[in-house]
Amino acid sequence: MTSEKNILLTIEYDGSEFSGWQRQPDVRTVQGELERVLTKVCGAEVKLNGTSRTDAGVHALGQRASFCGRYGIPTDRLLIAANNILAGGKRLASVTGDVRIISAREMPLDFHARFDSKGKKYRYVISNSPNIDIFRRKYCYQVTSPLNTEEMKRAAGFIKGTHDFAAFQSAGGQERETTVRTVYDFTVEQQGKDIIMEISGDGFLYNMVRIIAGTIVEVGLGKRSADDIPAVIESANRSRAGHKAPAEGLYLVEVYYEQEI
Repeated sequence: MTSEKNILLTIEYDGSEFSGWQRQPDVRTVQGELERVLTKVCGAEVKLNGTSRTDAGVHALGQRASFCGRYGIPTDRLLIAANNILAGGKRLASVTGDVRIISAREMPLDFHARFDSKGKKYRYVISNSPNIDIFRRKYCYQVTSPLNTEEMKRAAGFIKGTHDFAAFQSAGGQERETTVRTVYDFTVEQQGKDIIMEISGDGFLYNMVRIIAGTIVEVGLGKRSADDIPAVIESANRSRAGHKAPAEGLYLVEVYYEQEI
């Protein structure tokens, strides 16, 4: 009899044509697409436990998901077979679809991709150019007015640390026991015409990264001062924070665990 396996996947995807990560009826989602393909490959139903429920339009470079079951296919062959189907059956290493499994690894049976994660890193990409680039419209936030990156960096410094981030949470998300989170690091870097924000922490509230990004953009535009950020945090009031930046600029970069996986 085939022994039970617990498999951890690392996944990347272009979120442009997906209605988010989470499985939903009658719409295309990343979880739904992967479960459909993996069920076919494994010959038995697969239900994924994902670490981050990314919204429609959000991308991932390192999403993680795990699933358990008794599957006869070797784990290394599972990855190859699933990626072949996800790429539309094209057996070329250079051809891929809009979702791809980067790695598949067997874990202890009590491992859970979501509950065992210790933190995440996100990237937010801004194109700061007076000219709109239609070919990048799905992959960054295009801000045509000049941004003051030095003030944006200063504002980011106030975000780091342990705070109640209720002001940076959208209504409608999953109810949480607490809105206190720890941001380990938050950087703002100019790379040519792009401004790259990277933020890592022990967890993030619903739309927290996008609202932080929108607030930092408003600082860069001179619509608010970097020195206002502590008062926004203290208020715990969503109306005091800035706009929610578009989904297209957001990337889930990495999910952390106690031991490097």
